[in-house]
Amino acid sequence: MSTLAIVGAGPGMGLAIARTFGRRGFDVALIARTQEKLEPLVDQLSQEGIKAAAFPADVLDRAALTDALEAAKARFGGIDVLEYSPAPHSPVPGITMAAPSEVTVDNLQPQIEYNFYGAVTAAQAVLPAMREAGAGTLLFTTGGGSVDPVPMLANINAAAAALRNWVINLNKELAGSGVYAGHVAISVWIGDGAVARGGAPDGVPTATPEQIAPLYWDLHENRDRPEAVFSGTLDA
Repeated sequence: MSTLAIVGAGPGMGLAIARTFGRRGFDVALIARTQEKLEPLVDQLSQEGIKAAAFPADVLDRAALTDALEAAKARFGGIDVLEYSPAPHSPVPGITMAAPSEVTVDNLQPQIEYNFYGAVTAAQAVLPAMREAGAGTLLFTTGGGSVDPVPMLANINAAAAALRNWVINLNKELAGSGVYAGHVAISVWIGDGAVARGGAPDGVPTATPEQIAPLYWDLHENRDRPEAVFSGTLDA
């Protein structure tokens, strides 16, 4: 049985990705900040016949994140696919937005810790075993601003762009090893446009998690590109 580990699991994209892989025979390890957040997801997946377990950890606590992934490996016998997509839906200390002229070391560093360093930590926890086995998939998610930056999100976009650069470069290094690294940039408002975080801004396209999630399976299966941008249609 193969195992998917989702770092930043939640009731939107995380649950949709878990279902996408779980319905294809994967067990699912769910990682997020609190057990209380994860338990309903485990219960929902279990009701759908998908074996899942919760491993609480904060991505800002690198030791805890590593320990959670180690616990997931011990529980399921390994991790075959890692997906990293933490997205704060409640205030996180130090996590703020800033325009380009307002970016400072103080408001950029937390974004780097959250988006980039957390991803590197997660990858290092699973990559050695994948390389030894000659098989594995590493998937990392950012907003579309990592590709086409948005002024009001300048510090977030800079950290996400650093992650994107690293993922694409990692995939180059891993060529021929059997391990694949891919980046997903989501350039839509996630939800139905009416309830997603209060509703999408005028003119911003929307998509449901269920519409986006199959992209992750496509990248895992086909491995024909290091990046995909979801903007309502699939772009290379």
